[in-house]
Amino acid sequence: MKAITGVSLAFILHASFYAPTFVSAATSQPFTQEHANSPTAAVWQSTQAEHVYGFPEINHNKKGTLTLNPNALTFTAKSGSASVSRSSVTAVSAGNQRVEIWGIPGKLLRMTIPDGGGSAAAAVMHHRVDLLTVEFNDNKGGKRSAVFFLPANEAEHALQNFALAPTLNRQVSDTNCQNAPIEPKSVLVSAPDWSNAKVPAAYRALVYEHLIDRLQHARDVEHVYRDGENDGRGTCPEYTVHISLVTFKQGDSVKRAALGSIGEFVGTTQMKFDVTITDASGKLNISKQITATMRGETEDTDVADQVAKTVAKRYVAILNRAEKTAINTPKA
Repeated sequence: MKAITGVSLAFILHASFYAPTFVSAATSQPFTQEHANSPTAAVWQSTQAEHVYGFPEINHNKKGTLTLNPNALTFTAKSGSASVSRSSVTAVSAGNQRVEIWGIPGKLLRMTIPDGGGSAAAAVMHHRVDLLTVEFNDNKGGKRSAVFFLPANEAEHALQNFALAPTLNRQVSDTNCQNAPIEPKSVLVSAPDWSNAKVPAAYRALVYEHLIDRLQHARDVEHVYRDGENDGRGTCPEYTVHISLVTFKQGDSVKRAALGSIGEFVGTTQMKFDVTITDASGKLNISKQITATMRGETEDTDVADQVAKTVAKRYVAILNRAEKTAINTPKA
């Protein structure tokens, strides 16, 4: 009897276990609850949805059910739900990408396949998933987005049902920051400028949401304002971060994984941004260019968090230098 080669094993695994496995959803608290238990009949529903990012009280990459009814869009996991009013939704977009069938476990499994079978398996151990991106206003008027994975071809169905109801345009805060008190150690993340290249909605949403999250956890940051946010206190941010896309190149995670070490250089996904940081006094105005690149066995959309991590790191460094300069500058 002939031994099974690594390549043969890869194809056997693919044929036998093509259906992805699902992990249990972690406990989560509701984002808003007023529509979570609505008895209104669902207009559209997916029982195999995955929350990628965006609902603050639902952990990312959690499986659950995504339901659209005439009043709200609700994501329900085993121990909690999060809901956004349909009237607050400003835009909905559909897309798709190919991902590893078993995620991290699948990558670890491929590493154990001998004779180069891991790279061969990478070419087949993947499947298409749809991306549904929902942009909406929170209760303070701030810009928000949530991104979901759905089974293939479901995002378009969701999009058609969203089109049945009109949506509202996002209201931008009209706070006059020339005369309003400044909130110390606060920062506004203004809406990014995407005009230089066509970027899928999911990437745009994930860059902004990851950037907000990274800055919220950065040292010496007390509050992060979203674009359009008005909390009713009449205060304004001390600093502003604005990012403007320079270039975007969408790569191919399947190709990178299949090519092994060559995948560090071929099929990469890359984003380049001009980053400008200013303060309310007008004394600080610094611009830097940052680049984030996804290489090897990483998902293409991971580039968004890499961008956010780099911008947050630069923000902290710039403010530290500015503070030291101010301390060392003699007062007139």
